[in-house]
Amino acid sequence: MTHPRDVLLGAQAASGMLPVCDHYSGVEVRMRKSLQLQAEMSEEFGACVFDVTLDCEDGAPVGGEAEHAALVASLALSAQPQARVAARIHPVDHPAFAADLATIAGQAAHRLCHLMIPKVESLADVQQVDAALMAMGGAAAELPIHVLLESARAVHNAFDIASHPRVQSISFGLMDFVSSHHGAIASAAMGSAGQFTHPLVMRAKLEIAAACHAHGKVPSHCVVTEFSDMAAMERAASRAARELGYTRMWSIHPAQIRPILAAFAPQQSEIDAATELMLAAQAADWAPVSFKGQLHDRASYRYFWQLLERAHRTGAKLPAQAQAYFQ
Repeated sequence: MTHPRDVLLGAQAASGMLPVCDHYSGVEVRMRKSLQLQAEMSEEFGACVFDVTLDCEDGAPVGGEAEHAALVASLALSAQPQARVAARIHPVDHPAFAADLATIAGQAAHRLCHLMIPKVESLADVQQVDAALMAMGGAAAELPIHVLLESARAVHNAFDIASHPRVQSISFGLMDFVSSHHGAIASAAMGSAGQFTHPLVMRAKLEIAAACHAHGKVPSHCVVTEFSDMAAMERAASRAARELGYTRMWSIHPAQIRPILAAFAPQQSEIDAATELMLAAQAADWAPVSFKGQLHDRASYRYFWQLLERAHRTGAKLPAQAQAYFQ
């Protein structure tokens, strides 16, 4: 029988298939612990529920960029085969950009799930990265990129940036965005609560989410710096997922991973209903059906199938019939 993903999504099947959490670390001991935690939680949940992004931009000491890039490449190459490992390199206008690319993509492109490019300002920046990767050839030529928008100009160009075929996901850089306004946005907007109340910050978040959805890309929500305040983390993740249209979020501390997974996971009642509807639709060969007093067709099937995919990516408990779709 035809798989729901092929019937309902077709060529778009892979567009949103990313773990909902992207975990960043840049110090060697933390990078190693992050990879170990990813392996442990993959075993626990039966799926890889977060990406590990090894960080050169904030992780490399000044003057030690080359050594740090070599370490990142080595860690990516030594990761378990099923691991999802990415690397954040330096921005395109940084002196270390070309060397980062040559070392990390040149040695480990076949082991990376993507490259994160920070401080992207325009489509031209994306095109520069794309040209460099194409020139490298091999696995680098196929490597997806994620981009980090951190200024008002970058947000203004979000739709153009999202249109590039190599861009898989766009993240919002809250701290640099606030700083780039030269004091016009109060520092409170960097906090877990203030970032959801300041109009310019909220506008930027919504522009990025809208640009991503317009072009079939994944919007990734910004950090919560109060990493010891789990209640604040849970509130921020829930708002990002349920109000702002984000389908992925950054973690900067291991304690933030599980709250992000919980916030982005569907409710169990939603999962159960979606499973029942998928089985009814499949039995009807995807023709319209009456289900619990409502008419459903492929438009609603698509929504509920994507809900099941999100449940799987967050490690939520699936009924046996739904688990079969992911084996």
